[in-house]
Amino acid sequence: MIWELELILYLFLVISGVVALEVKDMLVAVVMMSVFSFIMALLFISMGAVDVGFTEAVIGAGVTGILFVVVVYQTTRKSAD
Repeated sequence: MIWELELILYLFLVISGVVALEVKDMLVAVVMMSVFSFIMALLFISMGAVDVGFTEAVIGAGVTGILFVVVVYQTTRKSAD
């Protein structure tokens, strides 16, 4: 694969991870973790592990993201900050 594309994917991977850790809103954090998983899937595919990348996209970005969004909407507790 083109190394410039992998470098851009690694950069977006780090940015999405840092944003997911630093943001105060839980829904934004869940969305950023789904973006993180999708970028990981793209990196797996770029390394030639297509089946692992497909599984990461479906399970990590799809199913887990939907479950986390459902859990965030079921939570009623508000934080002070």
